[in-house]
Amino acid sequence: MANEKKVALVTGSNRGIGFETARQLGQQGVRVIVTARTERAAADAASKLRSEGIEAEALALDVTKAADRAVAAKFIESRYGKLDILVNNAGVGPADGLIGLRASESTEEELQSIFNINLFSLVALTREFLPLLKKSEAGRIVNLASILGSLTLQAMDPSPIAPLRKFAYNASKAAVNVFTIHLAAELKDTNITVNSVHPGWVKTVLGSDAAPMSVPDGAKTTVTVALLGSDSPSGRFIHEINKELPW
Repeated sequence: MANEKKVALVTGSNRGIGFETARQLGQQGVRVIVTARTERAAADAASKLRSEGIEAEALALDVTKAADRAVAAKFIESRYGKLDILVNNAGVGPADGLIGLRASESTEEELQSIFNINLFSLVALTREFLPLLKKSEAGRIVNLASILGSLTLQAMDPSPIAPLRKFAYNASKAAVNVFTIHLAAELKDTNITVNSVHPGWVKTVLGSDAAPMSVPDGAKTTVTVALLGSDSPSGRFIHEINKELPW
């Protein structure tokens, strides 16, 4: 049957960690739906994966647009009848980098912009796909968070991540973690697990070339959590497999 394979949708998967996540899922035999804000960007990324023998399909999806979210859900429902894996990868960092200590100087514009993409759109998209995830034998929701969203680590004195206190970004990731906790509790008696993951400090546009991890290594935690079996944990904050971070 056409829907025997697992079906995964990865937001923001035309480049970086999102693209590599789609690639690694595809290498494990998962049918991947590659998304980007434009049809061309999604198509180009899916074409690259297909050239590697991966079953990939392209879908234009701007996570901030309700119409795009609805169209994506209807497309998956009509084509596959279910969604097995949702990777909420799309996100944005502060325009001026992660160094900064002045929470009081965070502008309203920055807060609204970052929260709109990193939290509000993530919640709305997850809500849109929940009916399809409930049709899976083992639904998996993986939210891309960050160690910078750990309130425990931020509050330590001294804090190991003190130099990276960019309030809008860090707060948005902390809020993603709260959503993970609440949704996991809501779905505890279902076949769906919900987890946050920290990919690590990765050589991306946000992470910079100074980061010690490659993009393929940065995708490994997400892929592993997305493919965990029936004993999969839920409501956890994971960095590397079997290593949990404090909320």
